[in-house]
Amino acid sequence: MDSAKRHSLADLLAIMARLRDPQSGCPWDLQQDFSTIAPYTIEEAYEVAEAIDRKDWHDLRAELGDLLLQVVFHSQMAKERGLFDFDDVAHAISDKMLRRHPHVFGDVTYADVEEQKRAWDEIKATERAAKSAIPDDSVLAGVSRGQPEWQRALKLQQRAATLGFDWPDHRPVIGKLHEELAEVAVEFEAGSDPARLEDEIGDVLFVAVNLARHAGVDFARALKGANAKFERRFRRMEQLAAGKGGSLSSLALDEQEALWRQAKAEEHR
Repeated sequence: MDSAKRHSLADLLAIMARLRDPQSGCPWDLQQDFSTIAPYTIEEAYEVAEAIDRKDWHDLRAELGDLLLQVVFHSQMAKERGLFDFDDVAHAISDKMLRRHPHVFGDVTYADVEEQKRAWDEIKATERAAKSAIPDDSVLAGVSRGQPEWQRALKLQQRAATLGFDWPDHRPVIGKLHEELAEVAVEFEAGSDPARLEDEIGDVLFVAVNLARHAGVDFARALKGANAKFERRFRRMEQLAAGKGGSLSSLALDEQEALWRQAKAEEHR
């Protein structure tokens, strides 16, 4: 294929079909199935988000291409099984967008964004009911299990709050967080097995997500910032240790703590 040519979506679909050709395709691509490709799909979505966070628009173009390849890959495997193809995927999402935006593509009018959001949720609930063989009228119905668990926690909390099951502000949430931390401490002191600790620590994390929600803070962004801060300070500790002619691993914990405090202090100058 001519590399100087400006490739189209049709070219990408043809490339993927060739990679999956049983006779002349790529051995690695032929070994893959939905479950082995799924982790790459998730990884590529995160890399798109990272490029956006860095405001690296050139890299964003490349990462979006990688993410599109994941859709094409799954579609090709589905086509081989006679399930659906890329055109079916495009049709399904187009139909969904038309159906969920009657105020744009129809004659519906909403008073404000909040009314539009409520209508969006009602439309989604109707779609879920139509698909389900067993009706699920819970307000929690449809909260995906395929997303990161912190995000699922947030969605569950938001859905419950629509029925009034929510704390009035951040103060009782902080109290609940202290309560859950105390329960973790009790389990540690009791020498509990990992399953008990996992259960109690899970409660702490769930409440932490709730606290972020009440604070209007993006939980993922807050954790990302904490990771970046830790990495920045830890790397500075390594530099400081090397500057003294040693390595961080050769220092006692109290000496490492002193370098941590120094690295932290430097950031606040």
